[in-house]
Amino acid sequence: MSFDLTILTLWFYSLYGHVETMAREVQRGANTVQDVEATLWQVPETLSDVILQKMKAPAKADDVAEIRPEQLLEADGFIFGFPSRFGVMAAQFKAFFDATHEIWETQALAGKPAGIFWSTGFHGGGQELTALTAVTQLAHHGMIFVPLGYTFGSGMFEMNEVKGGSSYGAGTYAADGSRQPTELELRQAFHQGKYVAEIARKLKRPNPQT
Repeated sequence: MSFDLTILTLWFYSLYGHVETMAREVQRGANTVQDVEATLWQVPETLSDVILQKMKAPAKADDVAEIRPEQLLEADGFIFGFPSRFGVMAAQFKAFFDATHEIWETQALAGKPAGIFWSTGFHGGGQELTALTAVTQLAHHGMIFVPLGYTFGSGMFEMNEVKGGSSYGAGTYAADGSRQPTELELRQAFHQGKYVAEIARKLKRPNPQT
């Protein structure tokens, strides 16, 4: 393992699998960056098994462990993924952020870069608002929000197909649950992973020669 390895943690919440699919592509993109190690983590579920069964939610990924707040201290950067609920992050993800109050007290995450990606139901479901409302969590921790801007190039201007995401980050539409992330949305997720990883590495190693 390189002494200068940049650790990027991707933590997500996914109820029906859409965010998980995006998260795996974000991770794949991040791990293409030299000297970056990107790992996937799930935030804990807050709904009971009975409720999840009634909602017909699939089983959680058994190859992705749940993250604990103190593990955030081990990372040099973050990418957060979650579904939108009325324009804000899902309650499960907000509950995890609420559990980081002891870390907030020390401002141990201040200055670390963070990106955001998401899933919404339809066009009016918060493709931009979800990111904007999530930035408050980063601000209180002193983290540096890393938006995509228009670095994805021509894919940002696609008008011939439905595409989630914006200059704030990658995104997808779940519709009634049957729609899955498209090839274009997954390419944007891959790009985001690579882009944020490159920023995290630069911030950790501002002078590559040292």
